[in-house]
Amino acid sequence: MRVTRPSLALAGAAAVLALAGCGSGGDGKAAVPETATGSLEHLAAEVKCKPNMQTDADEIRQALCKNTDGRFVLATFATDRGQREWLNGAKDYGGYYLVGRKWVAVGEEKTVTALQGSLGGDMEEGSEHMNPGGSHNKGGGHHS
Repeated sequence: MRVTRPSLALAGAAAVLALAGCGSGGDGKAAVPETATGSLEHLAAEVKCKPNMQTDADEIRQALCKNTDGRFVLATFATDRGQREWLNGAKDYGGYYLVGRKWVAVGEEKTVTALQGSLGGDMEEGSEHMNPGGSHNKGGGHHS
């Protein structure tokens, strides 16, 4: 199955909009573990979710997940460049992103923050001007 990068970015961004909504600010910062690596199934097992596969292509594998922390999208990438291109397109739609090497988890701020406690990674925030209902993000940047 051949999927183009623009359509993958749009699919990911649509999932962000469907899942992200308005996040509430989390004040507590727990210690962040070493960033997890592995297949989509391995990462999903780490956060105790059964992945509902949406895209299974050579360049990207993407699934919807739900666990006690909330609903989120989990995506793995064949290359670092493919991951960065996907993120650059998807972040235009707002949302919160937990980023590891060749994987991304996308969801509400509280969900992504909770996932960081298991998967490690770096928090990134999408563009605030694209969030539905106004600006819910405090700024488009990185959080560790």
